Amino acid sequence: MKLGYLGIDQYGNNYHLDKYPRKELMEYLGYKSAQKMYTDLKDGGSRHSGYVIGPHWIRVLEVHSWH
Repeated sequence: MKLGYLGIDQYGNNYHLDKYPRKELMEYLGYKSAQKMYTDLKDGGSRHSGYVIGPHWIRVLEVHSWH
């Protein structure tokens, strides 16, 4: 069961997010645009890992319940 999202920026700040991480981060930080941030994979591909919003590089993680 997904509980929400956790954003962590390069300074170690944490952002607890509910349903829409991009929208919530932009509102909280006071910006109107965000760029996607990608992580390189070992097989040569890449995947979306977070957002660049203003001076913040924020990695977004899904939070799930632990059983």
